[in-house]
Amino acid sequence: MDWMMILKAFVVGGAICVIGQILIDKTKLTPARILVAYVTIGAILGGLGLYKYLIDFAGCGATVPLTGFGSLLAKGTISEVQTTGFIGAFTGGIKAAAGGISAAIFFGYIASLVSKPKIKKQ
Repeated sequence: MDWMMILKAFVVGGAICVIGQILIDKTKLTPARILVAYVTIGAILGGLGLYKYLIDFAGCGATVPLTGFGSLLAKGTISEVQTTGFIGAFTGGIKAAAGGISAAIFFGYIASLVSKPKIKKQ
């Protein structure tokens, strides 16, 4: 087992989460806006080819957070545009992230069955 890679993944993934928590605590940004910002930053860095260096360094510590999702969308879009042309700009990101999106929907549904969520009263 590569303990150094585990440590790097923990530190990088944790740092991304800490930045998000600081943004929640110290700014008036809503969690939804922070989510969109993280995905957008990941897509920009992925599109520029910079996010791959963070992935090479931290592995899952960089791919699991929302920035990794944005990077995956950009990478899939670029790849699909190169193979199918303009239509790939609309289909590439979804094709690349389909497994993760499907898993999130499935496990979210299972969690809702187990936890019996309730609507918040305002």
